[in-house]
Amino acid sequence: MTPAPLQYFTKDHAVSMTLRDYFAAQALTGAQIWDAVINGKNAQFSAGTEKLAEVAYAVADAMMKAREA
Repeated sequence: MTPAPLQYFTKDHAVSMTLRDYFAAQALTGAQIWDAVINGKNAQFSAGTEKLAEVAYAVADAMMKAREA
């Protein structure tokens, strides 16, 4: 079962976000904070932004799977 998208409004249009997107955003924030703690406050994710996005969605997918258990 796919969760219904969340919607919020900006100036003149609605933007949708799934629960998976929300989880990925939270994972992304956590990864950036972790990187800053380990490598200094101005750290850049060493594997690059594309890899960071892949990792964030991999964590989100694991969180979605855990919800089913």
